[in-house]
Formats: sequence, structure tokens, C-alpha cells
Amino acid sequence: MHNGALSLFLAVISEEKRRRRRRPSTSGSRPREKNLAPAQNAKSESNLIERIHAGNRWTRAQVESLVAAGHLDELRKRLCSRMSFGTAGLRAPMGAGFSRINDLTVIQSTQGLCSYLSRYFADFSSRGVVVGFDTRGQEESGCSSQRRKTGCDLIFCLLVDCSSLAKLTAAVLLSRDVPVHLFSTFVPTPYVPYAVKKLGAAAGVMVTASHNPKEDNGYKVYWCNGAQISSPHDKEILRSIEEQLEPWSSSCWEEELVETSPLRTDPLTQINSCYMDELTSLCFHRDLNRSCTLKFVHSSFHGVGHDFVQEAFQTFGFAPPIPVPEQKDPDPNFSSVRCPNPEEGESVLELSLLLAEKENAGIVLATDPDADRLAIAEKCGWKVFTGNELAALLGWWMLFNWKEAHPDPADCQKVYMLATTVSSKILQAFARIEGFKFEETLPGFKWIGNRIHELSKTGNTVIFSFEESIGFLCGSLVPEKDGVSSAAVVAEMAAYLHNQNLSLNQQLHNIYQTYGYHVSKTSYVICNDSPTIQKIFRRIRNFDGDGSYPKMCGGVRIVHIRDVTTGYDSSQPDLKSVLPVSKSSQMITFSLQNGVVATLRTSGTEPKIKFYTEYCAAPGNSEVSHLEEELLKITAALVDEFLEPERNNLIRRCV
Repeated sequence: MHNGALSLFLAVISEEKRRRRRRPSTSGSRPREKNLAPAQNAKSESNLIERIHAGNRWTRAQVESLVAAGHLDELRKRLCSRMSFGTAGLRAPMGAGFSRINDLTVIQSTQGLCSYLSRYFADFSSRGVVVGFDTRGQEESGCSSQRRKTGCDLIFCLLVDCSSLAKLTAAVLLSRDVPVHLFSTFVPTPYVPYAVKKLGAAAGVMVTASHNPKEDNGYKVYWCNGAQISSPHDKEILRSIEEQLEPWSSSCWEEELVETSPLRTDPLTQINSCYMDELTSLCFHRDLNRSCTLKFVHSSFHGVGHDFVQEAFQTFGFAPPIPVPEQKDPDPNFSSVRCPNPEEGESVLELSLLLAEKENAGIVLATDPDADRLAIAEKCGWKVFTGNELAALLGWWMLFNWKEAHPDPADCQKVYMLATTVSSKILQAFARIEGFKFEETLPGFKWIGNRIHELSKTGNTVIFSFEESIGFLCGSLVPEKDGVSSAAVVAEMAAYLHNQNLSLNQQLHNIYQTYGYHVSKTSYVICNDSPTIQKIFRRIRNFDGDGSYPKMCGGVRIVHIRDVTTGYDSSQPDLKSVLPVSKSSQMITFSLQNGVVATLRTSGTEPKIKFYTEYCAAPGNSEVSHLEEELLKITAALVDEFLEPERNNLIRRCV
């Protein structure tokens, strides 16, 4: 290895250890760590160079190639920073480095989580942790079982798949005599939070990167209430991780523990059975479903969804949907799609639409690789619904069926629907007319999941929640977006409307006629340079001089600005945002004089700046073409004037 790479590698490790020694413990009692004695430390240090040379050939090649190319900035990015919890946990490319997903960073993360949970829960040793995984992985691997068993030094190794990373997660916990409910095979992401609640576990871990590119992986953490972790737990867990950087023992590398430990159980059969039983609470017209002539096609996008969606359909009384054969089985390379994200629309649904034409199917359903999100297309020139449009339909459907069972208007007082603040305001329009309550949260389903938990404690019922990025939750079966249950609910809604001689698209327009047209646009630009993103948002905050935000957008006056990053909201008497401050991400919302609401925010999972615009018309205003024209004008101005794509070398979304 080049001396420069080796020196940098050793310097980073030394700095990590110095930081750990300098950091005062804020935790009181800590789990029993197996710190090395001084003589052992000396031996460990003397062996470090040898270990690096003998280590993983693939990750060593990464470092050497970066040094040979003179990419020291990339080396620093990988080795001098750590991952942090975003809107979907830890998520990063797989590879060498503290800022990447690999066996060491997963072990470190689990040690930190275990340490924090042991301090927080007096009964942690009896409650345990749920661990699940999807079908992601990578073909290259230089890991040897010998190195794993002997390696307690800070070396990086890339494991083949999510299953191995999940087993390492379990091994760390089992090495501390913590019970682990480890699924024996891949499962949808919602199964982990569902299992956490059902089994009374202290927490859950899902190894997944959802719809991200194949090079990525992730580590998603759920709290005991089944919702993703939020503040202060996320910050405290990160602090705990930094206090537990050196693997506790060789046991942490031993995947075999999951096969031999009596503390490991497999919850698959129990959880799947309970989930499907409870799913029946969302089925309102089983007899109609049994006689349905409408045909459905389903793509699982090379992920986990196939078997579970098939079973969910049967639970609702439907014949199983027709699977897209090329995408039915797990494939970590996502070979048949340019990106494994069904939100991209028709360009990634080509095989599904071709099969639907061949089979004369009326509806296409696509779940993303970990089956927590859902895309829908309908055969009327093949309309692919946006997340906001499908939310309007699902919100109407859940309210329609709830009112059928609760005809007294007074019952609405404890009924809620939730949406993230960058999503359509259509549910707010429903609430104004129908009398139930609507709330917004920050982006990310962790905010919705935790709010569902809070509302349930005071006797309230949340019947529908969504985020515009095709994440839906019908009812409150699990405090997480759920593509499996949503697929079955959409099928029943489509079957019911089909029986009424209505299409989904026709019903969508009926909804807009009643509650007002909501025309929206959601897209993004890609920016792979973090300083550029900071510069863009700094410019917006000083657009017309120091501390002065823009006053116009596309020739239309901006009447209110909310900056969740700084906590500023010009519409409030005290100028403070009602939504929680989120300093770790960028998000600014502009309310324009013509009624358009526009938001710019950074993605919590990918190197993107997302933009969201919506024009909300009053009920009865059906001049859709005018609304769309105005919205497109504002959207173009928002991007060109505030983001300056050409000047900042941003990559526009290809559609």
C-alpha cells in the first residue's frame, strides 16, 4: 500500500481513538466492554500494518486507487467523517471507510445502539431487539472468516449482502446476552416495526437502503413504539456509537452465533401470520373482491415484495396479482431497471406496462425493493399516479369507509389524517369540509410514526397518513409507510370503483371537483458536492442582502417564508416556525401571492435537492390547464433563480 494512504489510514484510526478517550462519558454505567490491556494494545498497534496489508483485497484496492489518482479529498470523506441518522436512518454506499456501510461500521453502530438501550431500558436483557433485512448486496467480497474471527482492529471489510450485515448486528447483541428476534429470510421493512410492537422489543434494526442505487445500503433503527428513532434518541445513539468504536470482542464478527445461541429466535411465522390477520381490518368489501374481474399486475422491483403482496391479495379475497417475471425474484443488481425506484414513473415501469397490455390488466402495482412504498398505474393511456394523486384517492377511500361504519358526524372529532409538510394539502381540504383533524409533520415518515403513537395515547384514531414520495399508511397497523398493505387497499378501491363503472382517474377528478383541484409538481436536481448545497441555501438566505430572503419568484410576490433549518417563519407573530427546527438538513418554504406553495429541501437519503410546488384551487374551480400553466412557470423560476443549475453544475432529473 502507498505510504501516503497508510499514513492517512493510521492517522484517522489514532484520531478516532483520541476522540473516544477525550469524550467524557454522559451515560453512567456502560455495558461491560472488553478493553485491551496495555500490552495487548501495543501488540494490536504493532500488528496494524500487517493487518491492513493482509486485509480485504477489495477495500484495499479502493484506497490504493484513490491514492494513485491523487484523490485525497475522497479519502478524507471516507475516513474522516461518520454517517449520521437522516430521514431513513444510516444510509451510504457500501465500501471502505467510516462514512460507508461495511461490517465494521455496522458493528460499531450496533455496539453504540446496544450500549444506549442497556442504559435506557432496565428490562433490555429480556425485551431484546428485532433485526430484519432486505435483498441488497454486492458481488465483490474479500472477507475471510479467519480475519473476521481474529479481527478486533479497525479494519474495513465489505460483506456480500444484507443478510450478513443483519447477522453481524445480531452477533454483537448476542455477545452481550441480548435476545435477538432475527428474521430467517428477507422481509418488507414494515415487518420490523410491526414485530417490535407485537413482541414488545426495545428496538428494531432493518438493514436496507430501500429504493437507493444498488451500491448503497443502510441501517434503519426503530424505537420501542415501532416508529423510527427521532430526537433525542438519534443524537444519543450517535454519541454512544462514537464511544464504542473498537469492536468489543472477536464474537462481534461471528455470524455463527445466530445459529447456535439460544437467545436467537426467528419471528417470521408468527409475525407474518399476525400481520395478515390484522390486515383484514383494512378490507371492507371482501365479497366484491372475490367476484372482481379487474386484473392486476405487480412488480416487486427485484426486491422482497412478491410473496407478501401475493398473500395480502389473497387475504383480501382477490386472486393473486400477475407478477412481472423478470422482476419477481430478488436481484441485488436490479438488472432490469435503470434505478430501483418506482417513483421515477413510466420510465422504470416499462416491463410492468408491457405485461399489463399482454394480460389485459387494468392496474399496475409496483413496490420498491423493501416494499415500503407503492406506485400505481391505470390503463387509460397508462396514467401513472403521483404520490399526491394516489394520496387523494386513498384518503378519500379511507374516509368513505370510516364514515360508513361511523355515521355520526361527532365521531370525527377524534379522527386524524397526517401528511409531511412537503406533501399535497389535499387532506387539509378534506378536513375543512368533513370535520376531521389534519396535521403536518416534517419530511420523513419517522415524524408521522411518532405522531401516530402520541395521538393514540390520547384516544385518537389516525385513519390515513402519507408522504408525497409514494409512501402511504392506511389505518395504523404499523407506524411506518407500508407498500404491502397499501397494494391490497388500492386493489380493493379499484375493484369497488370498477363495479361503479368508474376508473381511479375519474374518481380523482370527482374528488378534485368536491374539494378543489390540487395541482402539484415534485422533482429534484442532483448535487454530489456538499459545500455547493450549503452555498446555494446560504445565497437564498441572503438573496437581497444580509439576512434577507427573496421577495419575488417568477414575477410573483412571496408573502411568507418558513425556514425550518433556522426556525424562522414570517407568517407567525413571533416569527418562529411551528414545525420543529431541523438544523441537520436544509428546507425553505415559500408561500406566494397567487396561492402557490413551493419548498426546497435536501434529501435525507440521497445527494439531491428536491423541490415541491403546489397550486391549491377552491372547490368548483376546474380551470386545470391554467393552474398547471401557472405552476410550471413558478416551478421553473424556483429552480432557475434560486438553485442556478448551470452555474452550480447541478444535474437535472432525466424523465
